[in-house]
Amino acid sequence: MTSLHIVLLVAGAGVGLWVLHKIGQILTKVLEAVAAVAVVFVTAFLLVKGAWWAGRQVVRHWRTSLTTAGVLAWMYWWGWLSLLATIATIALGLWVWRRLHRHSFEPWAGRRLRAWWQRWIVYAPRLPGWLRACGLTIADQGQPVTIQVNPFRRSAVQPRIKPRADQLPRIIGVRSGPSWDEVRVRLVPGQTPEDFDEAARALAVARRVARCQIRELAPDVVSIDFQRCDRLTDLVSCADLAALETVKGEEIDLRRVWSGRTEYGTDWHQPIAGGHTLTAGATGAGKNSVSWSPIVSIAPAIRDGLVRVSGIDPKGMELAYGRRIFHRYAVTSRDALSLLDDLVDGMEQRKAEHAGRVRTVPISREHPLELLEFDEIGALIRYVGDRKTREAITERVALLTTQGRALGYTVRGYVQEPTKDTVPVRELFPRRICLRVASKSHVAMVLGEHAYDRGAWANRIGESEAGVGFLFGEGIREPLRVRAGWVPDETIKALEAFVAGSAPAATGKVLSLPAPVPAPAGGVA
Repeated sequence: MTSLHIVLLVAGAGVGLWVLHKIGQILTKVLEAVAAVAVVFVTAFLLVKGAWWAGRQVVRHWRTSLTTAGVLAWMYWWGWLSLLATIATIALGLWVWRRLHRHSFEPWAGRRLRAWWQRWIVYAPRLPGWLRACGLTIADQGQPVTIQVNPFRRSAVQPRIKPRADQLPRIIGVRSGPSWDEVRVRLVPGQTPEDFDEAARALAVARRVARCQIRELAPDVVSIDFQRCDRLTDLVSCADLAALETVKGEEIDLRRVWSGRTEYGTDWHQPIAGGHTLTAGATGAGKNSVSWSPIVSIAPAIRDGLVRVSGIDPKGMELAYGRRIFHRYAVTSRDALSLLDDLVDGMEQRKAEHAGRVRTVPISREHPLELLEFDEIGALIRYVGDRKTREAITERVALLTTQGRALGYTVRGYVQEPTKDTVPVRELFPRRICLRVASKSHVAMVLGEHAYDRGAWANRIGESEAGVGFLFGEGIREPLRVRAGWVPDETIKALEAFVAGSAPAATGKVLSLPAPVPAPAGGVA
C-alpha cells in the first residue's frame, strides 16, 4: 500500500468520524428536545391532574375547604393567638345557645357540627376497616402476567396474577341527628344493597351500637344508618282526651291518626281509613296499646258518628273493658260470624248504592267508617269453633279485606302466632306491625322475607318494652321502629264516657248501640 492510499484512508476515516460526531450531536439535541417536551407534558399532566383532584375535593367538601381557608387566612392576618381566642368565644357561644334553647340549636347548628365531626373523626378513618371486616369489598383480581421459569428445568410457562388493592365503597355524605347517623356510600361494581342488608348486624357490632339499618337511596347509593341512642326507652303516653273535648269529628284526619312515637323521635301516624292492618306479637308485647291508642286519637270522630267501631274479643277481656265504645261486640265464634255477616251485608248495600258513581265512598254520618277490631284473630280462624264456622269466618274476613277499603270498611287484626296456618288471610293485610315475637322466623312471616336483614329485629325486643315494634306498609322498603302510646285503664273508662255516654253494659252478644243523644239545655237528660 502506497503512502497515497494511507493518506486517503486516514482522510476518509476522519471524515467518517466527523460525520458520526455531527450525527451524534444532532441526535443528542433531538433527544434532549424530546426529553424536554416529555418532561413538560408529564409535568403539565401531573399539574392538571393534581389541580383537578384538588378542585374536586374542594367542591365535594366545600364546607371543610372554606373553613380551612378561613382559618389559614385568620392566622396569616391576625395570628394564632387571636384565632384561639375567637374559636373559644364561638365555642362558648354555641354552648350557651345549646343550653338555653336546644330546639333551635339542634336544626341550625347541632346536627351540622355533629355530622362534620362524625364524618372526619369517626367514619372517614374507621369505616373502610369496618367494611373490610364485614366483607363489603370487591377484590380486584388484577391482570395475568406471564413469566418464564428456569429455562434449564423442564417446566411450563406459569402465569402469575399481579395483585391490586380491593375496591371500597366511597363515603359521599354524612348526616347526623339526635339519635341516628346516616352514612351515605356509593357502591362499587359488583355490589348490591342486599349485600349490605346481610351485613347490618356485623356493622352494628363494628360501630358498637344497638341497631344498624340499610336504606337504598339510588341503584348504586345506600345509607348505612347507625342508631347511637334509643329514643323509645321511655313510656309514650296516649292522646289527651281533655284536649280533644273541643275538637270536631270532621277535623280528625282518619288517614293520619296519631298512634305513638318513632325511633327518630317524631310522631307516629298511621292510616285508619283506606287500609287494613295486621299486628303480631307475643303475650305482653303491647298489642293493647296498638289497638287502643288510635281509638283514643279518633274519639271525636266516634262521638260524632263518623266512625263506628266493632269489636271481636274471643277472650272476652281485652275489649270488654271498654265495651260501650263498640257499636257491635262479639265474644263467641257464632256471635263473631253474625257480626261479620252484618258488616258484609252493610258493605254490599254500600256497593249497590255507590257502584258506578264514585270510586271511594266518602266518610259521612250516613256512611261512617266501619272499623273492626279483631283481637286474637287466629283463635276464631284456627282454634275455636267447628270447622264450618271457622271457614265461614275466614271467608267473611277475606271479603272485608279485599273489598272493604274503597267502601269505608277497615279491619285491624291481632295475633300471637303469625303462621300461614293460623292466619290464612295474612297476605290480605297490606300494613303490618310486628311487636316482640319469639323467633326470627316470625319476623319474616309478618313483615316479609328480608325484613330481618333490613333491621327488623323484633325477636330481640325486651319484655319491658311493651308497645315497641316494627312497622311495614305499602311502599316501605325499610322497617320503621315505633312505640305505641300506652292507654291506662282510667283513660279507657274516660273514653267510654267521652264516646258512648250512658250506653248499655257489656254483653257477649252482637249488639248495635244507638247513637248518643245529646242532653237538653240545663243539663237534664
